[in-house]
Parts: sequence; structure tokens; C-alpha cells
Amino acid sequence: MAHKHETPSVEESYDFSPELKRKLLIGGVIGVALVAIGVFLINMGWWGPDGFAGGAHEAHGAVDAHGAAEAAHGAAAEHGAEGHHEATLLNRIVGNLWMNSIYFLGLSVIGVFFISYNYVAKAGWYTSFKRIPEALPAFMIIPAAVILILMAIPGSRHIIMHWTHEGIMDPLSHNFDAIIAGKSWWLNMPFYMFRLVAYFVIWWYLWKQIRKYSLLEDVSGSLEDYNKSRLYAKFFLIFFAVTSSTAAWDLSMAVDAHWFSTMFGWYHLSSWHVAGLAAIMLVIVTLKSKGYLKGVNDSAIQDLGKLMFGFSIFWTYVWFSQFFLIFYAHLPEETIYFRERLHGYGGRYLFPFYASLVLNFVFPLLILMARSSKRNYTFLKIACWAILVGHWFDFYQMLMPAIAKDQGGIGLIELGITTVFACSFIYVIYSQLSKANMYAKNHPFLEESLHHDI
Repeated sequence: MAHKHETPSVEESYDFSPELKRKLLIGGVIGVALVAIGVFLINMGWWGPDGFAGGAHEAHGAVDAHGAAEAAHGAAAEHGAEGHHEATLLNRIVGNLWMNSIYFLGLSVIGVFFISYNYVAKAGWYTSFKRIPEALPAFMIIPAAVILILMAIPGSRHIIMHWTHEGIMDPLSHNFDAIIAGKSWWLNMPFYMFRLVAYFVIWWYLWKQIRKYSLLEDVSGSLEDYNKSRLYAKFFLIFFAVTSSTAAWDLSMAVDAHWFSTMFGWYHLSSWHVAGLAAIMLVIVTLKSKGYLKGVNDSAIQDLGKLMFGFSIFWTYVWFSQFFLIFYAHLPEETIYFRERLHGYGGRYLFPFYASLVLNFVFPLLILMARSSKRNYTFLKIACWAILVGHWFDFYQMLMPAIAKDQGGIGLIELGITTVFACSFIYVIYSQLSKANMYAKNHPFLEESLHHDI
């Protein structure tokens, strides 16, 4: 038996087998088929629009009517607008594409965020599994493309963003909304599209530079390449410090154009961050179970588990702070956000709302609190899946009430679109892992990471 301080081999390649590629492609086809079947069943009236997690429309009818009246009053009477247009099944499909794009964009960009703050901190503990978060941003281009396409098409753009409707910022139009018009300096299509492109292009470019010099370091063994990666990591953190919040406003908060929260940027980033950490952990333990990454020891995994646990608690803290301040102030223009999720649209968003709390706080608290559980791969997998599913619910309840409205639900459409995104995500990440050595073998802190002991 090898001594724990013996250095394992750092020459390791990932074999992205044709069989796994075929399974992922089949999974994507199945996802598309599920969407088609779901649309067919709903159109035929054989499956309710609310799917597995529908609200009890009869039981909540009075509450829903009150919520709808309040929403209409807030949008029309107070703000002078006609209110939202009637939702259709297309709202649900577009909403799912938008929501999944934002969710998986977060999983991707957190990969470069994770390696950037570790680079800047000169951390060594994570170096043995550095190639995992380094591979995640490769998927970023796909959700970014979907987001830009949806915003470029007028029909889908109007479904997602109410402020894009014709005449809504024109005082002479019957669609005029004074509140939204007051935000026209920020919410206008040229500036909005410019910001989206800037986010995606600069995030992508900075990741490519970090990745490039990381791979060059494998060949040269030069500290110069390490320092260049670290320099670009600094640039990324400076840019992301601002754009993580502005992207949250543009991608998620802008779907509710009347509502805003000064805590939303932190809330959005914390959801992205802990879901990204869970994705990194799940890839690591999955690869280790297949015989890869023998140099990633239990101490490194435990430290990553600590981050998952800590930021699950941080997400809960931000969630509660935002909720409590809105509850305490009890201002109609703020409380409408939670009324729609708790009582609106027949209660169809009640399940995702509470599911996100249970999966994102209760499960990580109970599973990851003990030291031993952060070294137990079964417990870690359970925690990772709970967090990943829980934050999917978090983004669902964050976005779908404003986009899908009374067409929302958890059913075959949601399962199918998410399956397509998930299979694509795994395919791209594993493909990226197969293109480089599994260890950053000439990283100056690799030896420290291989012998990391806590």
C-alpha cells in the first residue's frame, strides 16, 4: 500500500469514450422527444399545463383572483400600463429555454470564477483538480448563443421582457408605462444587447487566456505562464465583480421590470456559485469512481465540500435577508414578487418555491455539516444532486412566473429541455477534459495539493 505522502503519477488523460458520447447524444434526442410529447399532450388536452407540480386551481381560486387583481392594479392602475399580455404554451417553452440558459451559463462561468479567486489568493489546495473547473466555461458559448437568439427574435423577446413591447416607453402610446419609461436609460435594446454581448465575449476571452497559459505551462514549466494566467484571473475578478450583478439584473431581474431588489445581484451570484461548486464536485467524484484523479485526496475534496456547505448557508442568508426586508416593509411594489410565487396563478409556483428552500438549505445543512460526510462520496453525490436540482428550482421560481405566468408547470417540457441542456453540458465538459492532461502537471502548487492534509 502506497504511503499517503507518496506522489501519484501526474500523467493522466481522460478517455471520452464513443459509448458515452452516444449515450449523451441519445439523451439529447430523448429530451427533444419529451418536449414534443409534452406539447402534444397539452394541446390535445390530455395533460394539464401545470404537469407534475400544478397548483390546486379550485382550492386557490380566490387567492389567485386576488393576486391577479393586485398584479393588474400594480401594472395598470399604479403604473398606467395595460398589464402583461395573455400567456400561451409558447411562453412556457421560451421561458424554459431562457431559464435553462441562465442556469447553465452560471454553472459554466463559475468555473472561471472559481479558478480566478484561487489564482489571485495563490491557493494550492485545489490544484490537483484544477482542470475540472477550468473545463466548465467551455460550455458558456451555447447558453450565451441561445440567450442572444431569443432576444434577437421579436416574438420571444416580447415574451421574456415586458419592457420590450411596442410603445411601452412612449407617452403618446396606450401601452405607456411610466415606471418602465423611467428605466429607459438602462432598459433599451441597443444598450441591453451591447451589455449581453460584452458579458459573454469578455468572460469567454478571459477564460480562454487563463486556459491557454495553463496548458502552455504543462509544456514549458515556466512561472511566466503561471503569472500570465494569474494576471488574467485578476482581470476577470475585477470585471466579474461588477458584471455578476449587472448580468443578474439584465438576465433575471429585468423579466419583472416593475420590481427590483438591491440584494438581487448577491442572491443571483450565490445561487450560481453554489450550483457551480456542486457541479465541480459531482464531476470529481464521478471521475474518481471511474479510476481517474487518484491524486485528488480526501482533504482537497473535504475543503471543496466546506465551500459547498458554507455557500449553501450564505445563499440561505441572502435569500432570507431579501425576503424578510420585503416582508417587513410590506410595500405593494415589492411584495408582489413573492405573492406571485406563493399565491399567484393558482399556486402553481408554490412547490418550486419551497423545494428550492428545502434542497438548497435543509439538505446541505443535514448532509454536509459533519466532517466525515464531506469525505463520503455517496453523501457528497446526494448533496451535489440536491443542490443542483434545488438551484434549478430556484431559477425556475425566479423567472417562470414572469414569463410563463399561468402556463407554468413542472412536466415533460421542463424535463425535456433540461435534459437537452444537461447532456450538452456534460458532452462539452468531458470533451474539454479529454483535450489536456488531467493534472496541471507543472503548476507551482501541484505538489502542495497532492500532499494536502487537513
